[in-house]
Amino acid sequence: MERGGEEGEKVARLGKKHSPGSSYVVTCPKMSAAGPVWPRLQVLRALWALLAVLLAPWRLWAIEDIQKCSWQVALNKFQTIGKNLGRDRFFYQEPLGTVDSLFSQLVDSRFDLNKEYLSFPYFLKINYSCEGESSEALVRKGYLTGLKPMVLVTFQSPVNFHHWKIEQLQIQMEGVPFRSKAEPCNAEVCVMSWYTPMPIKNGSVVMFQVNINGFLQRTRDDTLQFTVGNELYELMPQYFVNAPSRPLWYTEEQAPVLILGGIPEEKLILLTDTSFKDFFLVELSIDSCWVSSFHCSQASFTATIYDAIATESTLFIRQNQLVYYFTGTYIILHEGNHSSGNWVRVLANECIKKLCPVHFHSNGSEYIMALTTGKHEGYVHFGTITDGRVSFKLLPRQWSVCEGIQGIQLPVASAEVVICSITWATFIADDYSLLLLVEIEDSKKYFQVVSYDLVSDYLAILYTIPEFIPDARGLEFLTILGTESYTNHPMVPTGMSYNPYNNLLFIWGNFLLSSYNTENYIYLAGFPKEQSIKYLVNSFHGDVAIVTETEEIWYLVEGSYQVHKLFPSKGWEVYISLQVMHQSSLHAPNETMVTLFYEDSKLYQLVYLMKYKKSQLVKRLVPVDQLLMYQKLNNDYLLERQGGHLTLSFTNFCPFTVMRLRDLPNPQIYTRQEIYRAPPPHVLDPSGLHNEDSLAVYQGLLYYLLWLHSKYEEPYADSVRDSTWRWWKNKKQDQDYYFYLASNGRSTGNMHIDMASYEKICDLKAKYELPERIFLDKGTSYSFSIFLTARGHSYQAEPGREGTTYQLRSQVNLGVVLADPNCIKVVVKEKVFVNYNSLLFWVTLSDKRFCFDQGISGHHLMKTSILVKVVGSTGHCFQDTHQGPRMQGNLMVPVLIGCPPGKRLAFDTTYTLEYNRLKNKQYFDCVHVDPEIPCFLFRDSACPVCSPPLFTVLYAHPLALLAHLPTHPLLFPPVRSSLLPPLSVLYCLGHANFFLSWPHPHYPAVFYPFFLIQDLVTGDSSSFQGSYVLKVVGGGPTLDTIREYSEEEIYRFNSPLDKTDSLIWTTKNTTTTKDSVFNIMSHQSLGIEWLCLENSPCHDMVPQSFFAPEFFFRVLVSNRGVDKSTYCDYQLIFLLHIHGLPLSAKRALFILRVSATVSVSVVILYISCCLLLPLTVKACNILRWKINNIITSESYYTHTSPSKVFSSPSGTKSGSNLSVSSHGISMVAKEKAAASEEALKKLT
Repeated sequence: MERGGEEGEKVARLGKKHSPGSSYVVTCPKMSAAGPVWPRLQVLRALWALLAVLLAPWRLWAIEDIQKCSWQVALNKFQTIGKNLGRDRFFYQEPLGTVDSLFSQLVDSRFDLNKEYLSFPYFLKINYSCEGESSEALVRKGYLTGLKPMVLVTFQSPVNFHHWKIEQLQIQMEGVPFRSKAEPCNAEVCVMSWYTPMPIKNGSVVMFQVNINGFLQRTRDDTLQFTVGNELYELMPQYFVNAPSRPLWYTEEQAPVLILGGIPEEKLILLTDTSFKDFFLVELSIDSCWVSSFHCSQASFTATIYDAIATESTLFIRQNQLVYYFTGTYIILHEGNHSSGNWVRVLANECIKKLCPVHFHSNGSEYIMALTTGKHEGYVHFGTITDGRVSFKLLPRQWSVCEGIQGIQLPVASAEVVICSITWATFIADDYSLLLLVEIEDSKKYFQVVSYDLVSDYLAILYTIPEFIPDARGLEFLTILGTESYTNHPMVPTGMSYNPYNNLLFIWGNFLLSSYNTENYIYLAGFPKEQSIKYLVNSFHGDVAIVTETEEIWYLVEGSYQVHKLFPSKGWEVYISLQVMHQSSLHAPNETMVTLFYEDSKLYQLVYLMKYKKSQLVKRLVPVDQLLMYQKLNNDYLLERQGGHLTLSFTNFCPFTVMRLRDLPNPQIYTRQEIYRAPPPHVLDPSGLHNEDSLAVYQGLLYYLLWLHSKYEEPYADSVRDSTWRWWKNKKQDQDYYFYLASNGRSTGNMHIDMASYEKICDLKAKYELPERIFLDKGTSYSFSIFLTARGHSYQAEPGREGTTYQLRSQVNLGVVLADPNCIKVVVKEKVFVNYNSLLFWVTLSDKRFCFDQGISGHHLMKTSILVKVVGSTGHCFQDTHQGPRMQGNLMVPVLIGCPPGKRLAFDTTYTLEYNRLKNKQYFDCVHVDPEIPCFLFRDSACPVCSPPLFTVLYAHPLALLAHLPTHPLLFPPVRSSLLPPLSVLYCLGHANFFLSWPHPHYPAVFYPFFLIQDLVTGDSSSFQGSYVLKVVGGGPTLDTIREYSEEEIYRFNSPLDKTDSLIWTTKNTTTTKDSVFNIMSHQSLGIEWLCLENSPCHDMVPQSFFAPEFFFRVLVSNRGVDKSTYCDYQLIFLLHIHGLPLSAKRALFILRVSATVSVSVVILYISCCLLLPLTVKACNILRWKINNIITSESYYTHTSPSKVFSSPSGTKSGSNLSVSSHGISMVAKEKAAASEEALKKLT
């Protein structure tokens, strides 16, 4: 615990491996002040057990004296919160339902209420307890004094990286206080606990001790039962007493469920999903069919499960010579149910004598090996597990290993191999090869180490193990050269162990051999030849534990040659005596070790304790450092007589007194650990206690945080590289108002959510220790310094290089061991501080730039390591800590070379737009802007004549064309836009050569794309300076019509070698790939020019509206094989929106003809109208006059004809009147005719 900030909050941090279970998790002092510093003591003739304690550092005494306290974490369903019903099993793997109804009430919050918020099925219940005190009182005291448990949940990346992204993700949460509902209470605070949601992430089933158990199923009565068998609830003594211990085999950091067999004469296994903090005894539902195995050479049959191996989703067991596997139900891992449903027997016609584990996954799969006997003696069944699907193949493919060895050793058959058998097999993933330990017996019996290449099917003998154990003659180790002398004890190897990080191979039996190259071996003489090793346990962080057939425990630091005996030993006796004094519940007079294993670089035992009242199976820590320190005190003391009494003195062989790490860089850039901070909502209740609603809201917030993280894979560079920013960016301006409401207790829902506190942590500081592992990209380096204070004055003067000056040199030496010196290098610089009797070493580890090919981020990383050690410190130097002594002087760090996780390539839209605007002098965006997809014009040109193409500019930007056209009072009236389409056509009639020159205008603009390398872990972005290949791999005129192009189409549309007029784009760069198929681009390239030739998909796009055609290109950018600046194989696919595409030459010429025809017709019509209009008017007038005359004449004659008929009886008078009248009419007609002729002459 620590007090942080001015508020005096007590923060108890639970580490990444301290999350589940209901037992001891983190040991820390009781909540009280530490005692004074006690000086070292010297006593005379003390008992050894008491002497070791008195002479130990004061903190060891204090730790043993102060009560131990611990955190307990249990898994609870939402329905059982506050009911104290124990722990639930991690069975449900998907969100159960939405909590939108609760979020809809929180209108006074900054986050988006329109999103979907789901709830997780489980919570973590957190309690705090100390021995001898009430846990309820301690929790209540902690809450009232401001104690806030911080929970860090780590999601382990899955094996199959083809389905899921490789990432190192953590979420830092805070436990919230919740009142217990199990018992009625009238007080404000009675029994309470802390709770925090247990998030679930797709692709991750291992959260380090809070793991998903996929081997459960729900019954009809709504209870859970195991699918692999029946659970037993009583541990019988005969299951463990006098039974030999057995190794615990599993895939490192990937197996959520561990199993352990070896229970005599019972088909029982121990199964755990909390790394044996709790466990279940399960009787397997297998057929145990003996009949089918009668053809195998086995003397007797038993129900015992001999070999048990756990992988990410599949369990393997061997019973006699039968092999079974069971695939669990992991929906979030396999995107479906790949469960086998029951135990499946494999290799049914084979006699399997042993299963060999493969501790590390590779290439998206896990592996297992089965050694055969009988008809397939000398073969290995190599099993592959991918997404829960198991397959085996028989290796070697052509002949057996025995036949291959016989062919190599005996080209001329002079002897016949009588016995040949494979004893052990180890898989080396980096070389994709097998190391086989082969026993051969012809005239004599000997063993060989054989290598088999799975790719080339090549077999090679690497080493022949000596027949007898070498005579070391008092040395700790001996290099096997073939010239040494040997004892009479035969070497009997029984197994091998390989560490892929430092390439260290151990061959063990009644001896221990080590090798870094599988050809040269070192004999470790510290292990007695009278013992025989049963199994070896490797931490893969520099520590190795050894268990013998007599259950002795030995210990070895990799890189050293001294083997230490831990049990039984003097140090163990002292430790047990102290535990008995403290009445420890983890020890008993009679106990049986069940297994030994490493967890989080610490050694643990699973022990069956036989007590008087009740026997039990417990997991306990093996205090290796403490045992070694006790043994050191036992061996390094001296009794001297001074006067009349004896004086006890000690010799400290540690070469230094102080060792500190300095100048450590921020760890995240090397560990690639992504961390989110997710605090709970603030409740406005005066008591500060949460309720079910606030816990449900907390769950919904965590769910949406993980959803934002998973969706943060946009191909376009974002200005803010924190996925939480998109959550509340639209309400950022109202945050002060929401805070005002919360501070006055007026927030709706009686809670307030501070969205600004939800963030991605990108600036973690180093904690004065080296990281658990580091990732190195091409040419990158990791630097730190080591400060050492020497013991005594151990300096000597040495002549300088010139022979005239002297320099001081300390007797404290620092050594560095590189697992792969051909791939990484280290530079160590030393500075001596004589006044302080100290030294400072600067250590810089760098990649050599040529040991790894390109790979996708986080994929196919090369394993190696660096070991930094102070010479002479192993087993002699210890640091006093609040948790006891810790060995110093050996620093082993795994190194992963390749493309680190969390790096990606993104299209830099902002800089691309700015640079293109600068180079092309202008930029025209789309009419309908999409903020997610950038838009670019097909050709941004400043040409004054019809370039950009006529119809491109006309449809995309009509007013922009007017800037390049000459003004005329007739062609361009004040409102230009109304007459723009026809008048623009008229303007370009004289530029037919423009249309005929498509698609190569004289002044095309160039498109300059730029890209960023974004680090999702640290939030840094930098311009991509490497080379890349750009291809258009798909496209369509709309988002709905985009299609993927075939390989043949990709070649035609992108290759400069294409001769089919199908190119979409071109560039002036002359650099191409080795086969000259594609152009190589870089940030210094001359850009690209859009072509859209005749046979390309973007050629001759017909406008669908008034605006110019557009096209969406699906662009692939990859630096695979062309970039030497990084190990990362960046592959970016993004959409590029291009508008203003030109028409084809044929269509343009057709439009030109139609436009010219229409224009000429209009002009001719106009001229004709101007010339013929007067004549037409005259003709119309004459015609009208004639028609009027005709109408008038007809009207007159119709009026006079009846008068003539009625006047006939009047005689002469009437006739004379008629004559006069006719004469008058005739005269009038003549006058009208003359007038008409004169009018006609005037008109003509």
